[in-house]
Amino acid sequence: MNPASAPTADPLAPLFPGRAPPPPDPAEAPPRLLVVVDTEEAFDWSAPFDRTSHTVDHLQEAPRFQELCESFGLLPCWAVTYPVAHDEAAAEILRPFFRDQRAELGAHLHPWVTPPFDETLSSFHSYPGNLPRELEKAKLRRLTQRLAAAFGRQPIAYRAGRYGLGPHTGAILGELGYRVDLSAGPPFDMTADGGPDYTRLPCLPFRFGQGVLEIPSTGGWTGPLRPWGADLYPMGDQPWAKALHWRGAMSRFGLLNRIRLSPEGFTFPDMRRLALALRRDGVRIFVLSFHSPSLQPGHTPYVRTPEDRDQLLMRCRDFFAFFRDHLGGVWSSPGEMVRRTSTPSPGSAP
Repeated sequence: MNPASAPTADPLAPLFPGRAPPPPDPAEAPPRLLVVVDTEEAFDWSAPFDRTSHTVDHLQEAPRFQELCESFGLLPCWAVTYPVAHDEAAAEILRPFFRDQRAELGAHLHPWVTPPFDETLSSFHSYPGNLPRELEKAKLRRLTQRLAAAFGRQPIAYRAGRYGLGPHTGAILGELGYRVDLSAGPPFDMTADGGPDYTRLPCLPFRFGQGVLEIPSTGGWTGPLRPWGADLYPMGDQPWAKALHWRGAMSRFGLLNRIRLSPEGFTFPDMRRLALALRRDGVRIFVLSFHSPSLQPGHTPYVRTPEDRDQLLMRCRDFFAFFRDHLGGVWSSPGEMVRRTSTPSPGSAP
């Protein structure tokens, strides 16, 4: 066969071996929304990675968001890092959420603050999937054990820090008893920093590895040029495009915008436009997410003042109401998605 005519290999195959769709929903099924909070230590996002310069005091604000979710009957997934689970005061704040079945527990792996500390500190190694297989597994095992000790339950949902899946993550998740992965972040490309490229990954659930259910974060393009977003948006990295502020111009004129379903850096109208566009494309599973340090002013670029924090919560409230009342949507969670899709049970932890 002429190499030029050979079929193009799936660039996502190394991250998602054996990718296959779960059973489809009935045509009349309503859209479903999951809410995931990256429940992590607060640190300086602009500074080099280190193992000690962080705090968890902002978790005292977690009940504020939990109560908002409960007012809608929604069970958020708090995906917790090692420093949060290791801090008794922070764990005590979160513990009633899980004990009373008002929320679900997930694992969120930040390698630079999760033992064993056998890797060099670097941006490359901040993506868990870039670690050697045994080290990635050892860190996730330690995190899983810490979460079980702190909260009295085994998490079944995982989100890699920095959306950093790797070629071994799927197998590791199955080996450690995880049922759901929430790590993929379409349509964002982190390769410039050493991370994965999700530009062409659809916002659709699928199984991979040992039957693990992947539920990607919700993101995409809006605007008249959205059908060509995966081809056009990367052009913004070209020198000529940067010189002309090409991406900014496209956004300013409403031609093409890249949006994540998140109250961090995006407005309610942004999230509404994205949800409507994806719903027309047939997307039925939506994931809204943000970082827990944004619940207290001063920790993230998105929330500098109490007013910023109040606006972030208002964007969530507005989107929940829109999703329920306009899209006719219902709430879901990682555990509920596992039950609905009857994902085969992966291997148990060694």
